[in-house]
Amino acid sequence: MDMIRAGEQKLYVELPEFTGRNVPIKEIAEAMGKDPQYVRVGLQEGWLKLGYAHRIGNSSAFNYYCPDKKVWEEIGYFRKNKS
Repeated sequence: MDMIRAGEQKLYVELPEFTGRNVPIKEIAEAMGKDPQYVRVGLQEGWLKLGYAHRIGNSSAFNYYCPDKKVWEEIGYFRKNKS
């Protein structure tokens, strides 16, 4: 158990209610101030760590999954799913 020394304070962070929502590429790009193609290429090449790009068979097409928690962890963006 961590001991708090005199004069130290603890910081508590309230986490969003993550649902696993697949955040659309366009929404991520807007939050980052980038073009959606920038986000797609970053996911495909692996230098953006806020989701996954999966190639569809032998084609040049990809499916993307960017869960709300990973997006929040990487860029600090979160929007609750519209009900």
